[in-house]
Amino acid sequence: KTRGGLDMIIKNMTFKVEQTLTVVGVIKSDPKRFAVNIGESEDRIAFHFNPRFDDSRHINIIVCNSFERGNWDQEQHEKSFPFSPGKEFKISIQFTCSKFVVTLPNGSTFCFPNRMGAEKYSVMGFHGDAVIRSIEIK
Repeated sequence: KTRGGLDMIIKNMTFKVEQTLTVVGVIKSDPKRFAVNIGESEDRIAFHFNPRFDDSRHINIIVCNSFERGNWDQEQHEKSFPFSPGKEFKISIQFTCSKFVVTLPNGSTFCFPNRMGAEKYSVMGFHGDAVIRSIEIK
C-alpha cells in the first residue's frame, strides 16, 4: 500500500501496438517503490514496471513482471536504476505485438515480453512513491 499517496487508475485509455506511452513524474522523498501497470484490467496486467529503491528485498533495482489468473509470472530484473528521490523522471514505453520496449531517464533501454499478446491495452495504473505529472500516448 502506498504511504500517503493515492493510486491512480486510468480506464478506457487505448494503448495500441506501435504506440508509445510517455510518463513524466517526480519521485517522492524517502521512496520505497513505485509502479506503472499496463493491462486489460486491474487483475490482468501485461506489464508491471516497478522501480524499487529499498523495500527490504531489493535495493535500487527495477522489477518487471506480468499478472494474470491471480498470480505473478516470472520476474525480470534490470540493473540500470536512473531514479533519485525528489527528482523528476521520464520513461517511455513502446509497445509491439511481441514486447514492450522501455526507455529509461538515462537513455538506456530494455525489453519485456508482451506475454498476453494483445494488440491493445486499456487500463493503466500508477502506484507508490511518485507523483505523475503527465501521461502521453502517441
